[in-house]
Amino acid sequence: MRTSRTRRRAVSMAATLPLLAGALALGIPSAHAADPVPSGRAALTGTKPTWATGAADQGATADSNKVDARVYLAGRDAKGLAAYAAAVSDPSSASYGKFLSAAQTQQRFGATEEQIAAVTSWLKSAGLTVTGSNQHYVSVSGDVAAAEKAFATQLHNYRKGGRTYRAPVRTASAPGALADAVLTVTGLDNAPHKATHHETLPGPGPAFKNSGPFSTYYGSNIATTLPDAYGTKVPYAVKGYTGKQLRAAYGAGGYTGKGVTVAITDAYASPTMAKDAQRYALRNGDKSYKHGQYSEVKPADYNSVEACDAAGWYGEESLDVEAVHAVAPDADIVYVAGASCNDPDLLDALNKVVDNHLADIVSNSWGDIEANETPDVAAAYDQTFKLGAVEGIGFYFSSGDDGDEVAKTGKKQVDTPANSAWVTAVGGTSLAVGKGDTYKFETGWGTLKASLAADGKSWTGFPGAYTSGAGGGTSATVKQPFYQRGVVPDALAKANGSSSRMRTIPDIAAVADPNTGFLVGQTQTFPDGAVKYDEYRIGGTSLAAPVIAGVQALAQQARHFPIGFANPSIYARYGSPLYHDVTDHPLGARDLAVARVDFVNGVDASGGLATSVRTLGKDSSLHAVRGYDDVTGVGTPARGYVASYGRH
Repeated sequence: MRTSRTRRRAVSMAATLPLLAGALALGIPSAHAADPVPSGRAALTGTKPTWATGAADQGATADSNKVDARVYLAGRDAKGLAAYAAAVSDPSSASYGKFLSAAQTQQRFGATEEQIAAVTSWLKSAGLTVTGSNQHYVSVSGDVAAAEKAFATQLHNYRKGGRTYRAPVRTASAPGALADAVLTVTGLDNAPHKATHHETLPGPGPAFKNSGPFSTYYGSNIATTLPDAYGTKVPYAVKGYTGKQLRAAYGAGGYTGKGVTVAITDAYASPTMAKDAQRYALRNGDKSYKHGQYSEVKPADYNSVEACDAAGWYGEESLDVEAVHAVAPDADIVYVAGASCNDPDLLDALNKVVDNHLADIVSNSWGDIEANETPDVAAAYDQTFKLGAVEGIGFYFSSGDDGDEVAKTGKKQVDTPANSAWVTAVGGTSLAVGKGDTYKFETGWGTLKASLAADGKSWTGFPGAYTSGAGGGTSATVKQPFYQRGVVPDALAKANGSSSRMRTIPDIAAVADPNTGFLVGQTQTFPDGAVKYDEYRIGGTSLAAPVIAGVQALAQQARHFPIGFANPSIYARYGSPLYHDVTDHPLGARDLAVARVDFVNGVDASGGLATSVRTLGKDSSLHAVRGYDDVTGVGTPARGYVASYGRH
């Protein structure tokens, strides 16, 4: 999701705070102190990355090198946009629910033709070639010399993570006369960031299958022949929950999402998605898709196919589409494909939803670590999220699959865009659905793995090493939004040692643990070359996000009106029986675990079997506790949550 950078498949700014009625302020990314800019210029805050330090400076970038950049437009009233977006989303505001149409939003807050023309003229005068423009940005291409002239900063090469990347020597700027027209510029630095979908099992390139034995519901099949764990025999992992079980767990009742449209954004598009989704629904007790219920919006061309592992996104798309339909079987689904996993293309996909108001609810199961986020790109994303909020569109993002990220990156941090104050960050749980589709319990998702010893009599190194868990924690860049005040404890809000309270994620949660995961169906390529449909269990907050999007579709049906940006409403219900207050030890002090058997080669028994025990509720340094926590947020939807939206 960054210009010239890519987002990981997952799982996950204004210089002043917008003042709202009642002195409410929505958290925004903290801007780093800007370098002085030349007289008569307007600083584009956040355009110099924090890693572009003197110690890392490798000298000037060659003037002949090519730069591709986007100049994002601030529109008519950037401060007014932030204030109105918050007001229409806040149940305590007199403006709550007074959404604008896409046309009204553009007329009130969009860039004017005069602004676009003036920005275009400035960029051309510097020697840059304009390669495209719309109401959101003007894209340009040219050599380094032209870019340096346009943005009044030199470009140097810097060492970062053992490699060398280009970045501005000082904060970029625009002519002072264009201060109100230009939001930011992206692409002056070219450090890569890979967006991944937040999932923990393989995608559809090479085929993947689960081995048995399985439980059909939690605890239905006890591993009596395997060693004890925590003083007892443990159940085998479930084969994969289906829509009926998830709807029961999260209190769907008689609601089906009828009359609501959910958009899903990912990179690329599976050529077999529509067929796979229909087949999955028929095999697993979901409603058959009606004509036109599922649709796709695709770009004219794709790019970065190899760099982004395009086929690796097909499994993400399958999971997102099938999970939304399983939870909200009558909701319309529109899949909006990004042309790649690069920032500009994913932003384009999101902007298509907003500009055409394709849906009221948008599920996004992708992201990156916050350390890879830069304020310029964050500002561009936030602008899109605020425009959506004004129209009554809510964005839901996976919180990540690597807990506090220390094991993977060496630094405790959160994921982005889940860290944005303008989106709903969705954390993850391990879910136990019992016999008769009864909700038994949930733990925070965090897994330890120990393999069966060679003699079959013990677990090697029990309880084993950390494998994965729900992303969460405290942002280092985004200030605490008003809706988290009084809910998020200071021990979390100030966890980074800041004197200021910061944005903490997630906001809400749902099932994510692949050991208590969802059954998904997908056409895959098998080792013998056969291309065929099959089903397997999958997890990750890539599952949690579409599940919550589906639940919100049910809630919107109950409300008979768009929910829009949901966080103020989600936090307004905090501490009530409308949520399962998830903890790591729901059944007392004893730890919980499941047994799991996997094909070593991921496809069949020809390569042998691997047996392990997976301990639940052990998410890195994060803990699910009573009240708000940084694994599950306010909790998971309980009976009555959906219906509560119909009481307003």
